[in-house]
Formats: sequence, structure tokens, C-alpha cells
Amino acid sequence: MTTTLDAIAGTAAARAILAGRPRPARPGTLSVALAFGGRALRKIRRTPVQLFDVVVHPVVFTLMFTYLFGGAIGGSTGRYLGYLVPGILVMTLLVTTGTTGAALSIDLASGVFDRFRTLSIRPAAVLVGALLGDVVRYALASAVVVGLGLALGFRPHGNVPGVVAAVLLVVAFGISLSWVWTALAMVMRSPGAVLGVTQAVLYPLSFFSNIFVIPATLPGWLRAVVNANPVTHLVTAVRGLMSGTAPGGQVAWILLACALLTAVFAPLSLRLFRTR
Repeated sequence: MTTTLDAIAGTAAARAILAGRPRPARPGTLSVALAFGGRALRKIRRTPVQLFDVVVHPVVFTLMFTYLFGGAIGGSTGRYLGYLVPGILVMTLLVTTGTTGAALSIDLASGVFDRFRTLSIRPAAVLVGALLGDVVRYALASAVVVGLGLALGFRPHGNVPGVVAAVLLVVAFGISLSWVWTALAMVMRSPGAVLGVTQAVLYPLSFFSNIFVIPATLPGWLRAVVNANPVTHLVTAVRGLMSGTAPGGQVAWILLACALLTAVFAPLSLRLFRTR
């Protein structure tokens, strides 16, 4: 009985002390997002296998298509390399976005996001922070593709400004597409299922595009499919920027697509995160 009374008295005293102190300010959205971005980077450091698709994928596809098919498709490996590298850049970042939903699904299944929802932070900061970590992966993948291309003889006529603009355009599209996979991860509970769906969408979009071949060489029905593929427009814009021609219409179309994807799926992801 005495112990119980002492415990009650201690609790009351603690409440009185806390009541006399000012309430801590709510952390800002930006600082929380940066904290969760750092968390995503630490996860990559502790599990380097997450960088497999960032490093190995572009190296394998670039070498394979350049030296196995470069002579047949482009006439020579040197000429084909200039056509291939912008396409591999797009394909690599598209495939890399697929792991965004899978990683988020793992966190959701482990219950860690349930604990995040109990914190006095804005829910949007949690999702934005995860995407900030992905931006680093996208930048690393872009460096691998461009660096390997330069080592093999790729010489973009757009020089550094054109290459930087092309990379920024692909990264912007990758971020907007990541919102789609984020919403998918909120609906599907299995990380394997999320990754399976993303790969089933991304690989056909990549191969039925102008990444590897010129659409004019394809049969009419297939050429129509390739020309209607949004990835084709993205690759065309990237090739133009790297070559120094700056295709304004294609770039504007891609930026509009980025804005639409973000405007639709970012609020949807946030709503699903709050109600899940």
C-alpha cells in the first residue's frame, strides 16, 4: 500500500515538474525530412546490396549492348555508344525507382512506420525524406552510366551543361515516378509483390522504346507502340540535351508529366499513409 502511494506521489510530482517546463517546439518539416533522408542513406551503408541495381545494372547493359549489338545496330561500337548511353541512363534510373516502393513496403511490414505516426511530426516529412535518400541513389547511378560511357569513348556534344541538364531531367522524372510506387507500397503489403509489379511495368516500357534501336527501323505496328511510349519521349529529350540540340518541346512534355504524376500520387500517398 505504501509503495502504491509513493508511486502515485512520484507520478504527480513528475507531472508537476513537466507542467512547469515549456513544451518543446514541433520540429520543422525540412529538418525532419532531412533526418529521414539520412536514415535512408544509413540503410544503404549497412546493406550495400541495395546498390546492386545502381552499379551492376548499367555496367552490364552498357557493355553487353555496345559490344554484342553495337556493330549490327549502329554500324560500329563507337557510333552506337553515342546513341546508347542516354538510353541506358534513362533505363537505369527507371529500374532504380522500382526499389523505392519495395523498400517502403519493408518498413511498413516491419511496423516501423506505425511508430513514426505516433511522433509529433508531419507525415509528409517521412515520405519526402525517403525520397531524398533515393535522390542520392539516382545521382550515383547517373555518375556510373556517364562515367562508364566516357571511359568507353562517349563524347556528348552538349558538354557538361547538356549532360547535367539531361541528368536533372531524368532524376526529376524518377522522383515523380517514385510517388507512384510509394502509393503502390501503401496498398500492397508484400515487398516482393511491389517489386514484381514495378519490374513488370518498367522493363516492358524500357524495351518497347527507343533506348536500344531507332524506331524507324521497326515494323509499322511496333513503331506506333514505341512512339506512344512515354519513355521514348524522355529518351529523345535526354539525347537532345546531351547532343546540345535542347529539344524544348520534348523537355516541356516531360516536365508536365512530372508535375502531373507528383500532383496526383504525392497527395494520394500521403492520404494512404495517414489512413493505413
